[in-house]
Amino acid sequence: MYDSNNPSAVRSQKEITDALLKLMQKNPYEEITVKQIILESKLARKTFYRNFESKNDVLISHIKRILLDYFDIVNNAKGDVLTTIFEFAVKNKKLLLLLDKNNMLYVVLQCMNEFILPVKDKQDPDLNPFYNLFAGLDSDYLITLNTGGIWNVISLWVHRKMRDDPEEVKKTIAIYLKRIGKKTVLI
Repeated sequence: MYDSNNPSAVRSQKEITDALLKLMQKNPYEEITVKQIILESKLARKTFYRNFESKNDVLISHIKRILLDYFDIVNNAKGDVLTTIFEFAVKNKKLLLLLDKNNMLYVVLQCMNEFILPVKDKQDPDLNPFYNLFAGLDSDYLITLNTGGIWNVISLWVHRKMRDDPEEVKKTIAIYLKRIGKKTVLI
């Protein structure tokens, strides 16, 4: 995506993104063309290419915008981080279910991995709930471990249509982590 704060560009980007998401409700992602997105958005071809390089760029740009909000929420959580993550997933339920329908939840993890390490260096350690846990350790590996593990839990929950009670999922994870804490685990 080509960044611009121009109100017209922002509006066009939103219309293009909305068009793609609408098309994804009716059609498999791999079958959607840029031409269809342009027709659905009722914008000119040059407007599309002035804002995005491809349909993948549209989707990834949308996911990255959402992830900026996600990282802000998680890193400033004033309580249970996992609860915050489940709440965030519920807030973005429509997108996550669309991605799952198209077997594309992995794209969110790819965007997270691309985003998370550079973002962590810009954060206030006093606001990050993980900072003390990572002290003295290579935080890049631990952040990647946490992100992958939690995202896989969220992905399964989304794949199950978000029907499982998040409190039960969290309870299962807590019991498991407690058991791990009692044992030395060598991988």
